Amino acid sequence: MDKKYGIQIIGTGAYLPEKIVTNADLEKIVDTTDEWITQRTGIRERRIVEKGTAASDLAEKAARKAIEDANADPQEIDLIIIATSTPDMFFPSTACVLQRKLGIKNNSVCFDIFAACSGFLYALGIAKNMMESGQYRSCLIVGAEALSYVTNWKDRGTCVLFGDGAGAMLIKRVEGETNVLSVLLGANGAHTGILEIPAGGSRYPTTHETLDQGLNCIRMDGKEVFKHAVITMLKAAKKALELSNKKLEDLALLIPHQANMRIIEAMGERLNLPKEKIFVNLHKYGNISAATTIVALDEARKQGIVKTGDYVELVAFGAGLTWGAAVIRL
Repeated sequence: MDKKYGIQIIGTGAYLPEKIVTNADLEKIVDTTDEWITQRTGIRERRIVEKGTAASDLAEKAARKAIEDANADPQEIDLIIIATSTPDMFFPSTACVLQRKLGIKNNSVCFDIFAACSGFLYALGIAKNMMESGQYRSCLIVGAEALSYVTNWKDRGTCVLFGDGAGAMLIKRVEGETNVLSVLLGANGAHTGILEIPAGGSRYPTTHETLDQGLNCIRMDGKEVFKHAVITMLKAAKKALELSNKKLEDLALLIPHQANMRIIEAMGERLNLPKEKIFVNLHKYGNISAATTIVALDEARKQGIVKTGDYVELVAFGAGLTWGAAVIRL
């Protein structure tokens, strides 16, 4: 009889750049106010990388913290997945760069995935399937973003929203029960145009013209994104709970994608969850895309908000449109 494998979460880590850009700082470069930003988004400040810092630099710092948290040997990691919308370069993958920076010499499998703000949950779902097959023993999953490089700092509708940072999770294969009870993923390509970076790929290669028009930066239809985000994350959160055979009251904490406080509040109201069961840190970091849910999970663990044995649900929504939800036991 084939062995039944599960996975355990053995460590998490996060890294946020030291540079803080406040709403007051943004008032000096774009037509906006601290009051306008705070009321509409809940964001008060965000972290921004110094020039020359790449996504792999952020990923390395977060990864080393996760490895230290797990008291693990990095040489045992045989699978590295990075979720990012801001890779160091088109190729090689940022995961390969991270492998080199961590000094891992065991020919571990390395690749990046692009699923925007849902990226970490996509990576977790992929890792779950690959490890439960029994082929891999230890996986490092990282969400890393340097979004300030693709932010149009003249567009007040988007520049106030995004920040930089990285979060990492180390998981290992075990025999028997799994700590990742369910991962639900989905996408709807009919709405690709409401949140995108139009240029820089093969459709519209980078030219002086695309740069002048700001097509190499984030563009978003905020009202449409809000409408789809609330409905989709609600459905995903409920379905992932159903797949895990758990109920809302079983959760110690819900960690929603940190994009907009109004979205988070709308979710909480419709799920009838008390505020203390919903984790929020977007006021400090803004939207760090693929890194949001794992940075939040690490922060909740390190602050003692959740503990070993607790059930936690992560849910996210991003460009694509993509979405994901996962129920885990710490």
